Amino acid sequence: MSEFTHKYTQKVENLSYYIIALSSPDAKGKQLLEKYKILDFDFSPEDVLIALDTAMNSNLEMENLKTASNKLFNILYKHLIENEKRQYLTEPFLRQLVKDNIGVKKHMSGIRAYIKEINKKQNNQLLGTLKKGFEEMLRFTQHYILIQNIVFPYIEKYIPPHACLQLMWAFHDDIAENIKQTIELLDSEKFDLKKFNKISSKVYFNISTILFREEYVLFPVLYKYATANDFSQMIIETEQFPLEYAPFSKTAHTTNSNTYISSENVVELSTGKLSLEQLEMIFSHLPVDMTYVDENDEVKFFSNPKHRIFPRTRSIIGRKVQNCHPHDSVHIVNKIVEAFRKGEKNEAAFWLQMGQKFVLIKYFAVHDQQGNYRGVLEVSQEVSEIRGLTGERRLLDW
Repeated sequence: MSEFTHKYTQKVENLSYYIIALSSPDAKGKQLLEKYKILDFDFSPEDVLIALDTAMNSNLEMENLKTASNKLFNILYKHLIENEKRQYLTEPFLRQLVKDNIGVKKHMSGIRAYIKEINKKQNNQLLGTLKKGFEEMLRFTQHYILIQNIVFPYIEKYIPPHACLQLMWAFHDDIAENIKQTIELLDSEKFDLKKFNKISSKVYFNISTILFREEYVLFPVLYKYATANDFSQMIIETEQFPLEYAPFSKTAHTTNSNTYISSENVVELSTGKLSLEQLEMIFSHLPVDMTYVDENDEVKFFSNPKHRIFPRTRSIIGRKVQNCHPHDSVHIVNKIVEAFRKGEKNEAAFWLQMGQKFVLIKYFAVHDQQGNYRGVLEVSQEVSEIRGLTGERRLLDW
């Protein structure tokens, strides 16, 4: 896109410097506004993306950058609301995401009364009601997983300065973590009101913040550059992301997963021959999630088992692997990839508890027959049943 070059206009350059300066703990807001003449300019959603991208690439501390971005949107709030007409609401995919936002706003407003009440008196019934309310908000965070897996790849496709998406992802993680902490506080034997007020306030503030950034920056830019075919594909990919307040209609989903498969197409491997249909069936029946990233750090393939652990959409194909992870874990991804690329390591493993699931995640360096590095294979498996195996089973017992 010719609009997104690093030959910034003066106003975008000023906005970039302003954000970077705001990130300093001793920043003087009024002085910086005057210095960079921020109130003299009209900023578009694209301007904001470019400026935040510059800030993200300036090696600032993430927490300082979060604070600076909050101050930025506080300053630009009125301007963006007055200038953004939200024409994107004519697009069904984006309209549905806005409906989901409306749903969580109504829900948050509804339980606010219970928060006020619990600050006056506390009882188990009230704690239980609030717990259910925040559990519903936790389900709403599926909205952010959809944004990360469907919206972000298209922004990356059309807009080179997109490092700011990592900032939004960091807020997503904060929201989910703070909601979980709030639920734990409400479920504890000794309720800590002061801590509850502090953390639940962060939940409210951050959800409102991200909601505004979606509807007045992210969605307008996506609407401007994505094609009708893009939006059709986005709707197809929503099936694995059920929204809490505005689920996509199943009738809106059409699948083309098998349209490119022909039984006459045969792949000849060193250990046999398989049709494309057989190859697809094998991958879909393996009890693991597999993702292949090539030597250029681009995602080239993922398997589609019946019980997927981590969400994947076709939008991920061609995406840099670094963009598929939240900011806090990108350095780990880079460390693994570089160790594999240099031949220092050939395998890495992680395991974590995800609710009732215990998940093993393994990364393998991929090399060709000549020993050249050709990428990374990620394999994830739910291993709760395997961990519980004892003794032997030598006979079939169904």
